[in-house]
Amino acid sequence: MWGPPAQGAALLRRALHRGLVPGRSKGTGCGGSERAWVRPSGFDTGVVTFNSLSKKKEPLILARDRVATWYSCGPTVYDQAHLGHACSYVRFDILQRVLSRCFGVVVVHAMVITDIDDKIIQRSWQENVSPAVISRMYEEEFKKDMLSLKVIPPVVYLRVTENVHRIVAFIEGIIRNGNAYATKEGDVYFDVQSIGDRYGRFTGATGSHGEQGSSSKRDPRDFALWKKSKPREPYWESPWGPGRPGWHIECSTIASHIFGNQLDIHSGGADLAFPHHENEMAQSEAYHQCRQWANYFLHSGHLHLKGSSEKMSKSLKNYITIKDFLQSHSASEFRMFCLLTKYRSAIDYGAGSMAEARASLETIRTFMEAAEAYMKGHLRCSPVQEAFLWERLLEAKSGVLKALADDFDTPRAVGTLMNMIYHGNCQLQPADEAARSPAVFGAMVTFIREMLEVFGVDLADVSSRSGSLQAVVEQLTRFRSEVREFALARQDGLSSGSSGKPGLYPDRAPLLKACDTLRNDLAPLGVLIKDRGSTSTWEIKGDQDSRIQDRCS
Repeated sequence: MWGPPAQGAALLRRALHRGLVPGRSKGTGCGGSERAWVRPSGFDTGVVTFNSLSKKKEPLILARDRVATWYSCGPTVYDQAHLGHACSYVRFDILQRVLSRCFGVVVVHAMVITDIDDKIIQRSWQENVSPAVISRMYEEEFKKDMLSLKVIPPVVYLRVTENVHRIVAFIEGIIRNGNAYATKEGDVYFDVQSIGDRYGRFTGATGSHGEQGSSSKRDPRDFALWKKSKPREPYWESPWGPGRPGWHIECSTIASHIFGNQLDIHSGGADLAFPHHENEMAQSEAYHQCRQWANYFLHSGHLHLKGSSEKMSKSLKNYITIKDFLQSHSASEFRMFCLLTKYRSAIDYGAGSMAEARASLETIRTFMEAAEAYMKGHLRCSPVQEAFLWERLLEAKSGVLKALADDFDTPRAVGTLMNMIYHGNCQLQPADEAARSPAVFGAMVTFIREMLEVFGVDLADVSSRSGSLQAVVEQLTRFRSEVREFALARQDGLSSGSSGKPGLYPDRAPLLKACDTLRNDLAPLGVLIKDRGSTSTWEIKGDQDSRIQDRCS
């Protein structure tokens, strides 16, 4: 769960520094001024991932054996989180789960909560409460939203306001190293010219005019490390006078506080690459006097409303809150929605894309229910091509792992899984009972469950009218079969007028008639029941699609 920030940070640092986490191998050192990305040395995970620093796929190599240090930019807590935020956090949660459960990597994840910011201050003025009240309220809302989406909490999260003293010390270090300067007004700026051509490693950085600020800036690209306080704003004391931290310095300080001068993975939305992550890198490498502070930057694509070229954002007022979304959809449906596109790609949200995600989950659930019915002996099928299915299972296992090792290609992994399910469904054709092959279906179901757990998907979480209908029909058909079996029981003695063979109990004939009437009444509603002796099979023929779902009771 989300624990106390200060205590969690202290425990994590203690583990890293005392060697409870395996020792760091020698990789990218300090010094040098080259702009090009340098491949680190250490533990090769077997995964290749697109690195925004090199702008191509690179082998994911960790400084520690099977341990990934991972930092992500958390929310600015001034309002409720929306689906645009959810998309990024869920996608990276899936990546972390894949690294951990498919490739045996322990992910040590830290996140910052920006709890002081212009937007928080403005919101506090509007609500006539302190910024601390606003930030704490929406921080808790954010955490609840993440848990509702099944996002695994970071090992530690830290608030900016509780680390201002560390931020001040970090800025002082950058000034000592000759990479920042204070103005007479009480602001502190990073000196971009001091690092030469090392600034501008992300697309869009070169030629940027930089952020607005004091006329005392030496270069338009220089950005604020410390901002002089304004009337009515919260402030902290510093060597440069009362003020508060700039946005970018927060992440550099806090990530360095936890992980030191070397970070394996830094993640965030594509819109954070510049200027936020560019400035983080410049500050951190200036402070640590290191050539490559973070080895890999992973950026997720934006979420768009269907038909819009603009990303979902609060400023554009085109957003859907996570709470509103979960009123009509489930967390697993949203996770499948994310799985069906690559994490780096932009993603369109709309009724069609959500229907596709739900249909995929329904297909998986339908197969698993049919396979389990077959294994229990409730579903009688034609002879199964067992060797063929074992081959499809092995292909699926290999194909899923290869897809995930190739820049976490979840659409290809899901497609491989669905292809195996297709072949399994083709074998589950209702027929008179013949030789059975339950083991292969058990292995397929086990593999599907394992992968769903990796992805954080729970089929019981899927909101579906058809799923509820299936459950009702299954219970109804089972009850009807029990009544028919009772009615079809033969008398031990001879029935009157018989030829000497056992006969049915005459007083049970109305029960058989009632069962036939129920079967006939359900047929126009799309529920077809077929009787074979004392047992029955049923299927639903939906009006909205051509899928036929078979079950046996």
